[in-house]
Amino acid sequence: MAGERPAQAVILAGGQGTRLRPLTLARAKPVVPLLNRPFLAFQLALLREHGVTDVILACSYRVDDVRAALGDASQLGVRLRYVVEKEPLGTGGGVKNAADLVAGTVFVLNGDILTDADLTAMRQFHEARGSRTTIFLQPVPDPRQYGLVETDTSGRLRRFREKPAADAEITSNTINAGIYLIDAPLLGRIPSERPSSIEREFFPALIADGIPCFGWCPTAYWRDIGNPAAYSAAQMDLLEGRARMPLQPPGECREGSWIGGGGSVAADARLVPPSVVGARVELHRRCQVGPGAVIGDGSKIGPEARVEGAVLWERVEVGEGAVLRECVIGADVKIGAYARLGPGIVLESGAVIPERTTLTR
Repeated sequence: MAGERPAQAVILAGGQGTRLRPLTLARAKPVVPLLNRPFLAFQLALLREHGVTDVILACSYRVDDVRAALGDASQLGVRLRYVVEKEPLGTGGGVKNAADLVAGTVFVLNGDILTDADLTAMRQFHEARGSRTTIFLQPVPDPRQYGLVETDTSGRLRRFREKPAADAEITSNTINAGIYLIDAPLLGRIPSERPSSIEREFFPALIADGIPCFGWCPTAYWRDIGNPAAYSAAQMDLLEGRARMPLQPPGECREGSWIGGGGSVAADARLVPPSVVGARVELHRRCQVGPGAVIGDGSKIGPEARVEGAVLWERVEVGEGAVLRECVIGADVKIGAYARLGPGIVLESGAVIPERTTLTR
């Protein structure tokens, strides 16, 4: 019915997060921490903001990680259900698996997209044009690593072009941004007996059959967090206000930084905003945390250490005088005294870095 707000969404999270390794060796991609909250919580908060409170997660890898971190997500004001694939079925199969649980008009989100897009406006666009499938399109400076989407002047979809190999094949700078609004009856077109791709099979077939499909191209923040550099940049974007936060970091905001409870801060420790410091964190004498630092719960920053533009997961120990800049550190890592870690360094959970080691890229 026109004007009816869709009540359901499917989030596609069936992959193993290989682009985000080594971080995803120890944790499922949907729940890698973003400002000390599981990443998926940001997608759920955005959906809730736009009245979508019944969410199905199509997943297959380290599902227990997700259940442990989020459960049924009732604490976020939504109902989260899990559809677990026995073997990966691609983006098409992930949606198909959830098809029996959805009806009406359904949002479908790739599980590695951070955006503050106005999903209510997307629904209104969908209804106003009589669209059966609407795709969120995003202009990018270099579209070669993405699938291009061509539209006519009214926004109706004309063609998909997967990752162009040559400049001559770049016919548009708008890419598939990984959020769709689909009339649920169309999901019956997806094969159930084999892996399939909604991008390479489902959408092109809809266009070929003349079914009304449109591209929606808003002005919004958008980032694919699928690799470590983008994952780190997304946190800095949120901290520095380039993306609107649908969900605040845990803790209390004090002078531009969020600070969790139960920790200790030396009188001469320096916390430079914007930063996030988790619960039970110890900041020792004359250390500096920030700007742009995210410190996971239970971590310890040693005397005179510096952590700037870096993301640390839980229980990281940073030795005396160590310097960490623009790096990503997994959980339970131990960094020796006077070690130096430079931009682009990514350490898997449990790594041990000897004192006075220098790591750069």
